[in-house]
Amino acid sequence: MRTILCVVIAALLFSACSTSSPRETMQRDVDQAAAIIERFQAIPEQGIPSSVLRNARGLAILTVTKAGFIGSGRAGSGVVIARLPGGGWSGPSAIGTGGLGVGFQAGVQITEFVIVLNTPAAVDAFSRGGNVTLGGNLSVAAGPIGRSAEGNVALQAAMFSYSRSQGLFAGVSLEGTVITTRDDLNRDFYGSNVTSTDILTGRVRPPAGAQRLISAVTKY
Repeated sequence: MRTILCVVIAALLFSACSTSSPRETMQRDVDQAAAIIERFQAIPEQGIPSSVLRNARGLAILTVTKAGFIGSGRAGSGVVIARLPGGGWSGPSAIGTGGLGVGFQAGVQITEFVIVLNTPAAVDAFSRGGNVTLGGNLSVAAGPIGRSAEGNVALQAAMFSYSRSQGLFAGVSLEGTVITTRDDLNRDFYGSNVTSTDILTGRVRPPAGAQRLISAVTKY
């Protein structure tokens, strides 16, 4: 019974976005990603150190909704972008995540995540499409927090992960989380059958709808 309930909850979370067209869904995720970056940096004392963002090879930005009663389900969507060899940024590629939980977890919680891709291999994992499992061959660690960490940031993992929930910032472990490329959203947003490789290597130009996000990350 719990398993069935969890499946139903997860299905409802995903279907909440179904009233929008794929292009509208993608644009919402892109705008949300830009807002998340702006919010993470609004309080330098508690946000992602600027040195981490300056050295980032890419960023995966997601909003995850978790809901349940007895059982729980979670669903999230967002985008990943990559820094190009010339120093600019690629357009966004659509990603999503989801899962089930057990135990008593009543209510709804929305959490924003930023995953900093520190190495070319981390970016490559997202550019190949399909599923990316955080951890394993590509280590993921809770990222350093705040301005006080600026001088002490060392590359400890292929990815740093951060979360913001109810106004609280934190480095957080996302070991084992599976993130999936959403090819249908990419196709509608770019207007052709582009791949995540095309997007993250800069083979296709970012649409006008991505400019706010690109401007937000270009500051670093």
